Amino acid sequence: MRTDQKADTQAVRTALESQGVKYALASFVDMHGVGKSKVVPLSHFEQMVKGSELFTGAALDGVPQEVNDEEVSSHPDLSSATVLPWNKEVVWFASDLYHKGQPFEACSRGILQRVTEQAAQMGYVFNLGIETEFFVLKDGPDGKPVPTSERDTLAKPCYDVRGYLDSYGYLDELVQAMNDLGWDVYSFDHEDANGQFETDFMYCDGLKMADRFIFFRLMANELARKRGHFATFMPKPFKDRTGSGAHYNMSLADSKTGKNLFEDKSDPAGLSKLGYQFIAGILKHAPAICATIAPTVNSYKRLVRRGSMSGFTWAPVHISYGTNNRTNMLRIPLGGGRVECRAVDMSCNPYLAAATLLAAGLEGIREGLDPGAPHVENMYHYSENELHERGIRYLPRTLGEAVEAFEADPFSKQVFGELMFGSFVNFKRQEWTDYHNHVSEWELQRYLKFF
Repeated sequence: MRTDQKADTQAVRTALESQGVKYALASFVDMHGVGKSKVVPLSHFEQMVKGSELFTGAALDGVPQEVNDEEVSSHPDLSSATVLPWNKEVVWFASDLYHKGQPFEACSRGILQRVTEQAAQMGYVFNLGIETEFFVLKDGPDGKPVPTSERDTLAKPCYDVRGYLDSYGYLDELVQAMNDLGWDVYSFDHEDANGQFETDFMYCDGLKMADRFIFFRLMANELARKRGHFATFMPKPFKDRTGSGAHYNMSLADSKTGKNLFEDKSDPAGLSKLGYQFIAGILKHAPAICATIAPTVNSYKRLVRRGSMSGFTWAPVHISYGTNNRTNMLRIPLGGGRVECRAVDMSCNPYLAAATLLAAGLEGIREGLDPGAPHVENMYHYSENELHERGIRYLPRTLGEAVEAFEADPFSKQVFGELMFGSFVNFKRQEWTDYHNHVSEWELQRYLKFF
């Protein structure tokens, strides 16, 4: 351990002890973005920082190892120290995986760091804001999930004040915790489905935002559990309601000046040439990217035209971009200066989702790609013939299609590396197979006594 790192470690430990912290979590994520860790008393904090805690990768999804391989170790990022708002005796660290003393190729966080380093070499800082949509539910009398408020029954509950007030205690605790952590929440609301909410907080660099997203899912669920409820980040829990997106709002800043390089007031949409090239790169690789930003079977039940009481779902179905038009995969919000990807959902591994989007955008810049004219029309109204005539492609419509596109595009392996690429493809292909082998309630109702 370097002298300066040793001093930093001692300073962090002293500060944590003064706050009454007893235990530390050097938390890394599996393929799904679910946190994993051992619990280390602060008396062994220095050893933990050096990677004392070992993990058998073969016991986890997406940590590609055989049972006979040497374990991986978690190395905490000291700058990410987060004391749990619901348990002040425990501190959480976002951590990187190492193997044999070197960064582990298939570490999700490391994959994003490799791409952000590419951006840095080009003179850019990747800034990211994520809109977090989620449901807060409880088990109903019949065991099926229902909203926590008995009044949350409107056909169109979006922005409903009563729905917000009925969940005030939970939402207030969540937002206060986020603000106490320095996340700067500037808005939150009742979303378009019963029991669904959204929080919006200030953007930051992409790696830090991905860390915060991981912690947000943990915190939102733990605070709900205190009340006998649960938070779900399933993309589409109810077939007749909107799903939960995690819209990625992306921009590049000058690494020296911090200036937003996507902003151009002379452009009608407020986006620079660099921003349009970034869009073009994402559109080029959109089918492959979809496997990482919509990574579950259920994700593709969100990416449909209709399926909510409000009529349209607000989720994209085409590989397209537009200005302030929510029917496109990529949107330039009012005022410009950023690019929003609306196909990302709350089940994503935020590191892998950010890595693929950023890598594709950087490719668009390097190659000077042009995304063509933006779509300002309602994309949902196009017929199949009209889409074909205009050369507009669909996003993958199933996880199976997305995984095939991911595997077929050489870009995917370039971003993920050999180990994670193989592990991701194999796991997701098996997930799709398992889904098809399952006999659903819909099939029983339709076919059991049909013939």
